[in-house]
Amino acid sequence: MVLRILASILLLLSVFFAPFWVTVILALTSMAYFKFFIEAVFLLLLSDLLFGVKVGPSLSGDSTFTPVSFLVTLVCFIVIQLLKDKLRLEQH
Repeated sequence: MVLRILASILLLLSVFFAPFWVTVILALTSMAYFKFFIEAVFLLLLSDLLFGVKVGPSLSGDSTFTPVSFLVTLVCFIVIQLLKDKLRLEQH
């Protein structure tokens, strides 16, 4: 339990201070290691909200917000949860 909390705090700190690729590697590793690590999905949503790129003009002429890393992380989370029994990486 303490290890999971430390991993969540480390992931939160990486959202703010580390390069994006470090955050992604930590998130994917944590999702594979811990059981139902949904914190990674929400922390990458936070990353999108803080540092996300506005994508293309919308019908109103403004740039629209697209949560790219959130959507990719959500898909990865679902796939990892479905395959976790076959991967046998789950320890906790």
